[in-house]
Amino acid sequence: MIYGNPLSSAKDIEGFKLEGQAKLSFENGRLRMQNELDPNLGQKSNFVFWCDQKFPDNISISYKFLPLKEPGLAMLFFAANGKNKSDLFDRSLAKREGEYQQYNRGEINAFHIAYFRRRYDTERAFHLCNLRKSYGANMVAQGADPIPNVEDIMAPMEMRIEKTTKEVRFFINDLPILNYSDDGKTYGDFLREGYIGFRQMAPLIAEYWDLKVFAL
Repeated sequence: MIYGNPLSSAKDIEGFKLEGQAKLSFENGRLRMQNELDPNLGQKSNFVFWCDQKFPDNISISYKFLPLKEPGLAMLFFAANGKNKSDLFDRSLAKREGEYQQYNRGEINAFHIAYFRRRYDTERAFHLCNLRKSYGANMVAQGADPIPNVEDIMAPMEMRIEKTTKEVRFFINDLPILNYSDDGKTYGDFLREGYIGFRQMAPLIAEYWDLKVFAL
């Protein structure tokens, strides 16, 4: 293990970086996140919460996730960096405030996996996990989402992403969900080291805890 964070108190998120506006609390000793702004504002009401650590290539990322209120959407960014080899938080990059286009067509490169998609009627009727590679909203892999709706969920889910230079594998409670083999050409260069960020779309309320990163 190269990083461990229980996400159980305000002290655990000192240094984390919030883009957009959100309510962050720890009612159950877990990081609870929800939108601060009215969902009727659309993309402006969404946000991204970045871990301040930059991680190497060839890692496994895991954490617990429990949705408390839907609709909404939960996503994880990983291997995120600024374009042209700049740091993700380089002040020369355009300001980001949680709106999706700032992340998939802005000044960053990243993988992002949407694993709890209950924002729109079509997503609520047919549950999928989507893995995309940016720059661009390039859909590179899809898999079925086994997470129950909020009213039926009985226990937290463990998310796990295994990321090597050429491959991304995603698991929920150890169940294989999707796999992507990257050729480093079709959707741009290989993405290697980078940052991890949690994104939510309003009005989702969800809890996160037990964040761990292992070297593979």
